[in-house]
Amino acid sequence: MATYEFIDHKFDVVVVGAGGSGLRAALGCAQAGLKTACITKVFPTRSHTVAAQGGISASLGNMGEDDWRWHMYDTVKGSDWLGDQDAIEYLCRNAPAAVYELEHWGVPFSRTEDGKIYQRAFGGMTKNYGEAPIQRTCAAADRTGHAMLHTMYGQSLANATEFFIEYFALDLIMDEGVCRGVTAWKLDDGTLHRFQAQMVILATGGYGRSYFSATSAHTCTGDGGGMTLRAGLPLQDMEFVQFHPTGIYGSGCLITEGARGEGGYLTNSEGERFMERYAPTVKDLAPRDMVSRAMTMEIREGRGVGPKKDHIFLHLDHLDPKILHERLPGISESAKIFAGVDVTKQPIPVIPTVHYNMGGVPTNFYSEVVTKAGTNPDQVVPGLMAVGEAACVSVHGANRLGSNSLIDLVVFGRSAALRAADILKAGATQPELKPAMTDWHLGRFDRFRNANGGTTTADLRLEMQMAMQEDAAVYRTSTALASGVQRMETVQAKRADLKVTDRTMVWNSDLMETLELDNLIGQAVVTVVGAHNRTESRGAHAHEDFPDRDDKNWMKHTLTWFDDASGKVKIDDRPVHNFTLSNDIAYIPPKARVY
Repeated sequence: MATYEFIDHKFDVVVVGAGGSGLRAALGCAQAGLKTACITKVFPTRSHTVAAQGGISASLGNMGEDDWRWHMYDTVKGSDWLGDQDAIEYLCRNAPAAVYELEHWGVPFSRTEDGKIYQRAFGGMTKNYGEAPIQRTCAAADRTGHAMLHTMYGQSLANATEFFIEYFALDLIMDEGVCRGVTAWKLDDGTLHRFQAQMVILATGGYGRSYFSATSAHTCTGDGGGMTLRAGLPLQDMEFVQFHPTGIYGSGCLITEGARGEGGYLTNSEGERFMERYAPTVKDLAPRDMVSRAMTMEIREGRGVGPKKDHIFLHLDHLDPKILHERLPGISESAKIFAGVDVTKQPIPVIPTVHYNMGGVPTNFYSEVVTKAGTNPDQVVPGLMAVGEAACVSVHGANRLGSNSLIDLVVFGRSAALRAADILKAGATQPELKPAMTDWHLGRFDRFRNANGGTTTADLRLEMQMAMQEDAAVYRTSTALASGVQRMETVQAKRADLKVTDRTMVWNSDLMETLELDNLIGQAVVTVVGAHNRTESRGAHAHEDFPDRDDKNWMKHTLTWFDDASGKVKIDDRPVHNFTLSNDIAYIPPKARVY
């Protein structure tokens, strides 16, 4: 092995990732007087939160009466009862204050005529416990994530957060079950770094790029999840992968649900607004899993549009061009660039596309990472937190409602900061790092850097993506999932045959993509194994051989461990938290989902 040396850093808190949740956590920790670092492999304002379009949910009541209890009911129902109700209550109760906090920091929300924050309708958001759709999603035109990210980055700088930009996080530094920090590779000069901290907060986003067609950026490789698995910790509910109904056909570029919130609707080859048959009350504003399945059924039954009858039309051409210009300018531009469509005159060709990972690193609502230890299913892992899409808190359960992701980022980013401020002492003495804690990090890095097999990273990545796209799709069968398990076993075994041609340390994109692929493979394996194991249909997991939700046997979270050396997966479970934090709302019992 080549000789490598670490440059050491010491902080109270190290946040890995500079998207919405990472910035909110870093900002809060810095405000609390904790010495805070934020490590990010891309410039903060290029993090994937910048692509979030439609808005952020909160029961402000600016467009009519609203109540956080209604928001909680919708979130529990949307999760298909797999969401933890204590965490969901925490989310919905704190949502209005979190949005007003963003407003006061400078997020330029769209406004009503009387100057209040504008709110639009989104799928699954209702009033009075499911009575009718409601406008609950606060929006900054169709660039809400962009506005939030830039605002929070500015606030983080103002509060003395120290950024380490274009540093690629490698692995967690673990010491007998306690997280002591993280190692990283500085891309522009090739140096290796150890960041020691009292608390590491993973905010690394999802792993959408394990699929061939995804709305995710190419940087969405689930690096935090990969590090967590290699640290011997489990991931939770990985079988639940959300397909967004409206990715642009052929490119996967996202068309926000806000387009339907402003009055857009879907049609098949017969010009029929088919969602009226599947969800007669809320129609095109049904939850994403329902709309994606309805579109897939229309295509399967021969009512798709286009020469191959393999996609659906989204109509905005009936809307006032002034509304499109004011509220959906980015969508209009994307449709022109990626589909060659003038949205004022033509429909947009769309197809369900991988969009979000409900699963991730299991946490409690303090954002502390938990694992199952003996009879304790909520054992806290000292020194480690996770927030955002990297985490599974679990407020989204089996299916996330649109615009609940951005509120998840800021509410639980804030929660992590509050908890860190409560349990940490600024400048506290930290134990000395021993070489044995990080020698294996160097060994793994060197092994991939000098990999000299016969399989390129690009070829193996494509093999993985096609296996996931074909065998763990919108609709799943036992046969397809068994095939997916076998194909992913082949993929993970081929890691030993990878070939990296660039041996340098500076801006080595070949090596970086190989490390990212390794992170993706572990998560893809546990996703398809978890899906094969869950013999029911719930939320985004639509199993055709087991079409009904089975609350008796499957009202539980899946836990999956992945042994990096052997490629074997261990499966266990945790109970769903079917209790609330207060007496303000009763436990919401399972029932059929009718919209």
